[in-house]
Amino acid sequence: MTDQFCRIKNILHILLLSSLPLLLIACKGKIETGWSGYAEGDYVYISAPLGGRLDQIRVQAGQQVSKDAPLFSLDAEAENAARDEAQARLLSARAQASNTEKGKRSEEIAVSQAQLVSAQAQAALARQELARQQQLLNQGFVSKSRIDDARTNLKLSEAKVAELSAAVNVARLPARVDERAAVQASADAAKEVVRQTAWRSDQKNQVSPANALVAEVFYRQGEYIQAGQPVLSLLPPENRKARFFVPEAELGNITVGQAVRLNCDGCGAAIPAHISRIASKAEYTPPVIYSNVQRAKLVFMVEAVPDQPARLLLHPGQPLDVSLSPLSLSNGTAGKTQ
Repeated sequence: MTDQFCRIKNILHILLLSSLPLLLIACKGKIETGWSGYAEGDYVYISAPLGGRLDQIRVQAGQQVSKDAPLFSLDAEAENAARDEAQARLLSARAQASNTEKGKRSEEIAVSQAQLVSAQAQAALARQELARQQQLLNQGFVSKSRIDDARTNLKLSEAKVAELSAAVNVARLPARVDERAAVQASADAAKEVVRQTAWRSDQKNQVSPANALVAEVFYRQGEYIQAGQPVLSLLPPENRKARFFVPEAELGNITVGQAVRLNCDGCGAAIPAHISRIASKAEYTPPVIYSNVQRAKLVFMVEAVPDQPARLLLHPGQPLDVSLSPLSLSNGTAGKTQ
């Protein structure tokens, strides 16, 4: 009986030793599907391109705002005055451009026409005088020089008539083409100045670029804000994400676009998400040459974006447990770093 028991014991020992490598291989090939991480957010920092005193802050931290909702206003007295001045200059330039499209005023043309009528009467009188002198010359009562004087006076009168007639025609004409083009260009330039000053005035009033949560307000009413200095930060829902770290040995088991699950305290059911980024560089690397032992310390940052509308459940800084979804495990997905 003892010999039989020893033989059975030896057989079991042999079987155990022969199956041990298979068990080690199976354990080595096991895929770890759980990692620790935290919620993160990409904040949108709202600032004005111009500096000035903070006149009014219209939101507070923790408030939900809609797209185009007013956020804050800076002192815009100088910008508004510059805008009004530019508008006045634009009106002046447009009036000048309109004036070049017209001739002289009707009253001015009437003066020229009256002068023309007077010149025509004088020319008619000079013509009659020439005829009278010609008749007297034929009768031998005057010398030929009197005829010459009468002819000269008639020519002067007719020249005056021609001059005033041309002046009346010119008075009805608009300005020259080049002059009109120059004045119109000045009006266009004044219009662009108005647009610039209006833009500067509008920049003193900032609105929300999207539906978002007001995360922080950095200044208070009455403080001076430098140009480009953020006054507050927003967190749109689509900017919330999960961030976790995967050991180097498990990096081949994940890929961008792969489905994962996020678990957090008080969140209830697991939050579905998908991997959006895998870091191209390792973090927390030891400052020595890599070895087989030290390589286990390498981790790669991975980011996952929750599906809508579950993103609202994530709060930046909140601890998370991340795992591959059952669908990913059943498909045996493997990936590469991006």
